[in-house]
Amino acid sequence: MSSISKDLVLFNELVDVLINEEEQHPVADRIDADKLYDTVDLSLNSNPIIDEDLKNVLKEVLATTPKTATNLFFNQLFGGRQGKAVLGDLLAVMLNNSMYTYKVAGPQVGIEQEIIRQSCNLIGYGSQSNGTFPTGGSMSNYMALVMARDAKDPDCRLNGMSKPLVVYTSKESHYSNAKNASFAGIGRNNIRYIPAYKEGRMLASKLEEQIIQDIADGFIPTYVNCTAGTTVLGAFDPINELADITEKYGIWLHVDGAYSGSVIFSEKYKHLVAGIERSNSFSYNAHKMLGTPMTCSIILVNDKKQLHDSFSNDAEYLYQTDGDDFNLGKTSFQCGRRNDALKFWTLWKSVGTQGLEKIVDQQFDLADEAREYVSNHPDYTLYSYEDSISICFNYKNIDPAALCTALYEHQITVVGFGAFQEETFVRLVTINANNEKVDILNFFKVMEEFVETAPQLPQMKELAAQS
Repeated sequence: MSSISKDLVLFNELVDVLINEEEQHPVADRIDADKLYDTVDLSLNSNPIIDEDLKNVLKEVLATTPKTATNLFFNQLFGGRQGKAVLGDLLAVMLNNSMYTYKVAGPQVGIEQEIIRQSCNLIGYGSQSNGTFPTGGSMSNYMALVMARDAKDPDCRLNGMSKPLVVYTSKESHYSNAKNASFAGIGRNNIRYIPAYKEGRMLASKLEEQIIQDIADGFIPTYVNCTAGTTVLGAFDPINELADITEKYGIWLHVDGAYSGSVIFSEKYKHLVAGIERSNSFSYNAHKMLGTPMTCSIILVNDKKQLHDSFSNDAEYLYQTDGDDFNLGKTSFQCGRRNDALKFWTLWKSVGTQGLEKIVDQQFDLADEAREYVSNHPDYTLYSYEDSISICFNYKNIDPAALCTALYEHQITVVGFGAFQEETFVRLVTINANNEKVDILNFFKVMEEFVETAPQLPQMKELAAQS
């Protein structure tokens, strides 16, 4: 048996170990950060170890690593596991193609382009649209900002920034916007943060007021970042209202759908991104709502010329055969780039667009179950709204940060907390489409039992008694 065949046998054995661990211990045993290196042998030594010893170490690593696919993981904007997508990712690892040229990627180029073409069709972009697979939602936002900058000030690609460009985003938008403004040479101080409604949606009227003021002050409005699924409340900015403004003033409109942009697959919920076809660019993460392994991010542009103008660069040593349409490195930020398309393609191919729709709809159904539970129990206070898969609440006036930390440290469940305006709360995310109603109800059950029975948390009990 070849070495790789033996390793794959070991891999299958370890997968069985992981799946059993997830069933028996859905929340991993937590290791205090300051005790990590004393608890698990993570050392790298000069001499090799035998396979049996390696297997035992790997089993320990699997057992103690946070488990993001179980029915008690509600912490991040990803979770669960779609089997056909995992299959595609494993095949991509075995193939180990780089996606910059057709010469080394072959049919994988067609797979990536088919996903992009079908995605553009879903949102109503025209025949001149295209896209690429960045490394994540933050990079998608960065690429959109660079294209907006270059469209407004083409000379900056050769001579550097020379104009006072300003950009706009909601106060509730992703934190990458501040970093990206710095990276793009625009500067953090040239971001205008626009207020949001109580539901978390950007106020279009305040955006236009700020644009008018900036023009009067000699600035050049360049880019508006519109969010489809804000990080905390999961809110959708009003695309049509914002597009009216960006078209009026000649500003690039990007829709950051990293969290919830996958609603484009749902007949029931795609109204949440009404007007998307009017945007200049749109991004979504298949590793979030659609459950593919991380990372799987897509950015689409209404006019592929903008993608080419900002990111194309000739390299004779690399682009030696075929045309630009098949040499994807011409329109990507990276040179060497792993194949993130295959895992999404195997999922989409296997379940069809209708199957992706069911995955999306299931998450909203679970969110409805959670909101109904919170609304019908007097010990809870609800802070979030419909048409979101983020359920924000507090329980018995217990400090949400303390509660979430205690639940994690005692391996009860993994859930995070967030803040909006003056309130801080628990944020339950129903992004794992493999969950069912019973799993949502079980979350509340284990949380409530923990609060009632944990003797090491008297401050929680005292607060609960006072509520």
